Amino acid sequence: MSLFLSLFLMMAGGAILYVLFEHFHLPALIGYLLFGILLGWLGLIDDSILAISSQIRKIALIIILSKAGLSLNLSDLKKVGRPAILMSFVPACIEMCAVGIFALLLFPLSYTDSFLLGSVLGAVSPAVVVPAMSKLLDEKRGTKKGIPQLIIAGSSIDDIVMIVFYQAFMTIEKGEKVSYLTFLNIPLSIFSGIAVGVGIGFLLVLLFAHISLRDSLKLILIFGIGFGLTALEDFLARWFGFSSLLAIISLCIVIKAKAEERAVRLAKRGNQMWVLAEMFLFLLVGASLRMEYTSRYFFLSIALLTISLSFRSLAVASCLVRTNLNFKERTFVVFSYFPKATVQAAIGGGLLDLGNQMLAQKLPNAEPIVQSGIIVLSVSVVSILLTAPLGAILLRLTAPHLLSDDAKETLEKNDPSPNP
Repeated sequence: MSLFLSLFLMMAGGAILYVLFEHFHLPALIGYLLFGILLGWLGLIDDSILAISSQIRKIALIIILSKAGLSLNLSDLKKVGRPAILMSFVPACIEMCAVGIFALLLFPLSYTDSFLLGSVLGAVSPAVVVPAMSKLLDEKRGTKKGIPQLIIAGSSIDDIVMIVFYQAFMTIEKGEKVSYLTFLNIPLSIFSGIAVGVGIGFLLVLLFAHISLRDSLKLILIFGIGFGLTALEDFLARWFGFSSLLAIISLCIVIKAKAEERAVRLAKRGNQMWVLAEMFLFLLVGASLRMEYTSRYFFLSIALLTISLSFRSLAVASCLVRTNLNFKERTFVVFSYFPKATVQAAIGGGLLDLGNQMLAQKLPNAEPIVQSGIIVLSVSVVSILLTAPLGAILLRLTAPHLLSDDAKETLEKNDPSPNP
């Protein structure tokens, strides 16, 4: 399959699906995901693209988070402090523990395998959630109470916590010891990422104030720094944790706080790249899914997901106790924590890969790890197929009914004319 023919099919098909799904008021990412699965199944995506699929998905995520950061107000984030902190780890940890317990009853897994599966499923998908929340920020829907800001902040940290737990369980699977330093990476990743991002953000504000650059060049510079921060994360991984995604969103928040007018212009520019980034992200997520594993444990996977999402929903609701959100708004926040996609696609096959490596090296206990890896991958694939579309549809359809239209309310408040 030719590289350029693959790109033609992906972009032309993606454009058609975007128009079609928007016409029916459905999230385009559902079409991209299904189309990516079809292209992957038919072998219509060039191997050179699939070889760098994870890197392309990371690039798309950087673009999506940068645009979201340029739309976030720091003052709004301060309002949602306590719930945002709780939601960054409580729902994920509760879901991980629920999966760790109930997977033992449904699948032939060890305790370590079961909790490793929980760490894979516990991560919410920023690729689904952040675009939806950024759209709400643009529409000024639910922003007075900081609902989109709360969800973006919580979901951005959520993944870090689960990936650290995943790495810890994988270390155990390899027969190595887990030290306290492994879990120290959680706060290190968060604080180092925010600190570096804030520092670079202030430097960019100074640079943009003293050097005249076109908005397109400023945006290119921000994206370039995002790629550099990703490389820094990979470099520092051998010593301590560093979250490049938190750094990226932090530097964009600083630009928004210190140069709001400029940030608004940059966010509008970013909208043009946003569509292409989302298209490639979900097309490649779909293409990377190993569909042969979906049927093996399909119904058991649905049962486990039903249980895990129930516990997750209760955990999200508990994080919102003593907030000013009403029942409808809390329900929307619960829905926002359903989607799973990028993290599950990235690490869902990790245990199976480890088992296959051990099998090739004829190491003991390789076969049980392979069998457990098949289960973990199967549940991961089913979780993406079910929760990514379900979550995206729920967020799109329920937002107008569950969240207040702040832009309309402000307009009506400032309009002195009586209603006819």
